[in-house]
Amino acid sequence: MMERPRSLKAWGHFPGGSGPTWRTALGLALVAGVLALLLEGWWILSVPGALRASPRVVEVPAHKGTVEVAGLLDNAGLIQSRVGFVLLALARGSFRSLKAGEYQIPQGSNTVRVLELLEGGRVLQHLVMFPEGGTLDELAHQLDGERLASAEDVLRVGKDPVFLKTLDIPADSVEGYLFPDTYQFVKGMTPEEILARMVARMREKISPEVLTEAHARDLTMHQLLTLASIIEREAVESSEMPLISAVFWNRIRRDMPLQADPTVQYAVGKDRKRLTREDLQADSPYNTYRRQGLPPGPIASPGRLAIRAAVRPAHVKYLYFVAMDDRHHQFSTNLADHNAAVARYRLVRAH
Repeated sequence: MMERPRSLKAWGHFPGGSGPTWRTALGLALVAGVLALLLEGWWILSVPGALRASPRVVEVPAHKGTVEVAGLLDNAGLIQSRVGFVLLALARGSFRSLKAGEYQIPQGSNTVRVLELLEGGRVLQHLVMFPEGGTLDELAHQLDGERLASAEDVLRVGKDPVFLKTLDIPADSVEGYLFPDTYQFVKGMTPEEILARMVARMREKISPEVLTEAHARDLTMHQLLTLASIIEREAVESSEMPLISAVFWNRIRRDMPLQADPTVQYAVGKDRKRLTREDLQADSPYNTYRRQGLPPGPIASPGRLAIRAAVRPAHVKYLYFVAMDDRHHQFSTNLADHNAAVARYRLVRAH
């Protein structure tokens, strides 16, 4: 008697094959899936080795997809699993909204924390301290050192006629229009954005009262910044700024050249360095030993005290001053007293 074929269910095997039943296969697949998810979960919550000892900085370029970002972070050792990062971004709804930029990943961060930073766009802030008396050239090299912009690009933009026109600067450079302050800049900002912010800060900080006083003295804002920049570079002690301002105003009224060393330093490119007799003969509109009146523009960025001193000189008759030490000057009303002060200074310096 011929035996009736048993059903597939009865046999418990897939047709034409041997090995585990479909239930066993499904069970194994489920177990493998659960284990994989647990493993991914462990990787997501654990701290990568690179972040256990110290924070790390990473730059996420613009126009990168989440999968590419995951690869970048994995290669930098900042996440444990690319798949885990992508799955987490999908689960949190941020797969298509991660923000580019430079990030400082804190020590002890896991994948969740890394993703949160990229979701919120909390990029690394670079503190740039631009001091009173700072120059465009000094700022350019400072930004270059922070890897925010190349010095060459900053100098090019800072002297670009089209850019200067957009900022309404009547000069051939932003020199003197950059307010000395502490700034927070982020990687990716253009030189135009950085310089424009600093120029805007200068205009914010010059009070209407000071501008009114400048106009009363027939000074434009450009001339105000020019005079203030010379005062800034001459003075060390802020208390001497009104006295130095008075010397320059007294000289201007008498048609005497300002004879300000910092203007010659600017002319010959000897920033903050001692001048020679040859330097004082340099043929430059910035050489106030050879040209009367103010130079064509600022030689540095003046702070608020120097700007205020430019329109509020002390009520004194001084016409000369010479440095007596690293911080103080000797002021004189006549050339004989000034020459005596210079002689005393040279004698002290010689010893």
